[in-house]
Amino acid sequence: MHKDDFAHLPDWVQRYLKPVNEVPLIPALIGYGDSFIELLKQIPESKGSYAYAEGKWTIKEVAGHVIDCERILAFRALHIARGDTHPLPGFDQDDYVANANANSRKLHEMVNEMAHLRASTIDLFSSFTDEMLRQKGSANGLVLSAEILGYFIAGHALHHEKILRERYL
Repeated sequence: MHKDDFAHLPDWVQRYLKPVNEVPLIPALIGYGDSFIELLKQIPESKGSYAYAEGKWTIKEVAGHVIDCERILAFRALHIARGDTHPLPGFDQDDYVANANANSRKLHEMVNEMAHLRASTIDLFSSFTDEMLRQKGSANGLVLSAEILGYFIAGHALHHEKILRERYL
């Protein structure tokens, strides 16, 4: 994907796209998904409820957030790739985390869920034609292509992997 394809997007979106856009989409989804999942596998269950500061998400909440966002972004991509022109709403990530009950879950179960979800996401994006990937629609008040949403998924996992490595481990 060329940088001009996402230059119109706000900085908060570009920070997820810039680190991953040089890699073809499917390898980006595979590589950055595998990397995030492997990191989560290395974290002991006893550390899953750890947060590096007061008011910050726990490791399990970060994992749940990445899972929720991937589901939402993949649906948005499907919606757009199928030519649906209805605008999609945004969502409040903090509300989702607060209502996800992540800290009562087992980290290894969340890792398995993430692995299954990423495999499904890869299958979805692999099924899209080039035309479907270029299809544009509206989500969260932004005009996005299905391809940009795929890169957003890859970059979002990478972003949170870096935060886990830098602040939690």
